[in-house]
Order: sequence, then structure tokens, then C-alpha cells
Amino acid sequence: MNGKMISLLGSTGSIGRNVLAVVRRFPDRFRVTGLAAGRNIEELARQVREFAPLLVSVAEEELVAPLAELLPPGYGGRIFWGEEGNRRIATMEECRMVVSAVVGSVGLLPTLEAIRAGKDIGLANKETLVMAGRLIMDAVREYGVHLLPIDSEHSAIFQALEAGRRQDVARIILTASGGPFHGRKGADLSSVTPAQALNHPNWDMGRKISIDSATLMNKGLEVIEARWLFDVQAGQIGVVVHPQSIVHSLVEFRDGSVVAQLGIPDMRIPIAYALSYPERMDLGLTRLSLSQCGNLSFEEPDYERFPALQLAFAALEQGGVKPAMLNAANEVAVEAFLEGRLGFTDIAAVVDATLALAGPQEDRDLQAILLADRLARQRAGEEVSRRTTTRQAG
Repeated sequence: MNGKMISLLGSTGSIGRNVLAVVRRFPDRFRVTGLAAGRNIEELARQVREFAPLLVSVAEEELVAPLAELLPPGYGGRIFWGEEGNRRIATMEECRMVVSAVVGSVGLLPTLEAIRAGKDIGLANKETLVMAGRLIMDAVREYGVHLLPIDSEHSAIFQALEAGRRQDVARIILTASGGPFHGRKGADLSSVTPAQALNHPNWDMGRKISIDSATLMNKGLEVIEARWLFDVQAGQIGVVVHPQSIVHSLVEFRDGSVVAQLGIPDMRIPIAYALSYPERMDLGLTRLSLSQCGNLSFEEPDYERFPALQLAFAALEQGGVKPAMLNAANEVAVEAFLEGRLGFTDIAAVVDATLALAGPQEDRDLQAILLADRLARQRAGEEVSRRTTTRQAG
């Protein structure tokens, strides 16, 4: 095979499809060696027919036969499933880089396995660093691989950092669009429906990330990710609401200079930069026109209306396995909200109740992190059930 060989975890999601759009535009630069997806076997089959990966994985064994029926008779690749399938895709000998674009805690283990197999990582799965940031970055250094951010905010910081020395960084500033409820009064948020929360004004994202954006938990997870990715402390990380999503994030240096990265809100830009770093490629996209942008505004987040962001800062400051617990509880609560079992404002309340479960434990042990994840899910599930019963009784 010619070109950089890439394995992709989460190929049928929003980020995964954009990764393949970049690969499609540069067929001489990139080759797809492995694709891992969830349950959308129709989309996965289309991707397999186009990119002919050597290995494919789906969420469950029961999906293997239906997927095989959708593939051409001459397809010679192998199909796996579940956690083992993700691991095989992430560690296959042929690939040089693994793009981790799955959503949620499921991304942690295959990403860690890829690092241990000596693969460079294009990281769009923020939960990996939220749950096990110290462990992951230690592994990156131990195995001598590159970890390149794909989230637009972290890619922006990565780019802005090239303007100066790391020791001269005063703080990094993540921008947040504010989600679909920017400017909406707190009292109105209790009646928010999943359909309303999924209607993001600027970005095309999956269901879970869209809800996280609406609660600002997504920004909280990004704060924790940034702490590990850029080796800064919680006090050096700021968040500003920027509804236009033109300035993707900023870096302030100790001399007072602030360097920002701007661009249209299109995920293909940070994806392509991660895939081709340090080179930049012509993506054929619409150019940013500052004269047509209008006013660019910035404001402090409203922590009272959107407490999830403050919960994330608190978990980061407490350290240990608290961020892993935060993530687990949030995943449970968001799923319950999407299923209509939990109110929008109850999402943060469930996370808060879960974090009160126990003090932080050491986060250098993978088993301790996974145990904290399981216990937090159990506690969050109990809190969801209690609140569901209360809602039904009311």
C-alpha cells in the first residue's frame, strides 16, 4: 500500500465520516487499513466497498452476518466485533496511525492498546484523556508515539502553541458556542426536549456530543482533556462563550500576547491537519471572510445555568479517578435524557450526586479507573431511577 496507512475507530459517526472525506480527497496520501463502527452496518458496508479495509469491526457478533451479506462477494477482509474487534483494528500491523473517533468511554482501551503497539494517534475521543489522562500521556512518552488532537478547540490550541515556547504559556482559552440554549433563561431549561437540545446552531455532531454541548459538559470534558494534552494546570485553563464559532481557541503567553486560530466551522480542517502534520493540505473549502463574519463576541460562561462546566473543573481539581466518574455519570444521564426518562436540568444533578459518592482514588492504575467507571455508572443509574420515579409520581 502507498500513502499513510490509517485505522479508524468510529467510522460511521460524524467525525469518522469526515475523516473518510479527507481520505477520499487525497487518495494518494492516505489508505484505510481498518474500520470499526457500531451498529450502522449499511453505512459501514458502503465504506468497506469504497475503501476496502483489511479488517472491519462492528459492535456485536450478531451484526457480523448481516454486514457480510451487504459486502461484495470478492471482499477478502475479515470481520470482528466488540471490544476485541476495536483492539484488532487499533493494533493491526499494517497501520501507522489510528484515528480514535468513537464517542464515550469505549474509546479508552483501544486507544491505549494502539499507543502500546507504537501507533500514532489522531484523537477525537476526548473521554480517553478525561478518564485516564495521566496514564495515556505517560504511555505516549514511553512508546515514543505522536498524539495529535482532532477536536477543533484542541487543534486550535495545538496550532497556536507553535507561536511560542511552552514555558512562556500563561494560559489556554477554550471557546464554546454556548449551544442551542445560549441566552435562554435558566427557568426555561427544565422543559427542554431532546429534539431541542440536539439542534446545535453551528456544528453537525452526533447525539451524545450534541447534548453535551447543550449542557456545556462537552466544554468541561475538553477542559480536562486540555489539562493532559498540553500539560497545564486547571488554573491555566479558561473558557469563553463565542457563539459564532469562528475563533476556535486561544493561547495567552506571559508577555500578554494572545494567539488565536480562526476558521470556518468545518471538522475537516482539524482532521486534515492531524493526518498530515506538519504539512497543510488544500481542502477546497470556503475561505473565511472576516468582512462577512460580522461582530465576533465573547462572554463568560453562565455557571449557574450550566453547572456541568463547573462540575468538570471541580473533578479536575480533585483529581484521581474523579474525572472518570464524571464522564461515566454523564454518559448514563445523557442516555436517560435522550430516552425521555430524565429532565434536561437533571443531567448535571445526576453527575453531581455521583461525584459525591467517594473521595478521589489514584489514577495511575487502569483497573482503578475502570472500577471507578463501573461504580459511577451504577450510582448514576440509581439516581436516574430515583428521579424518574419522582417525575412520574409528580
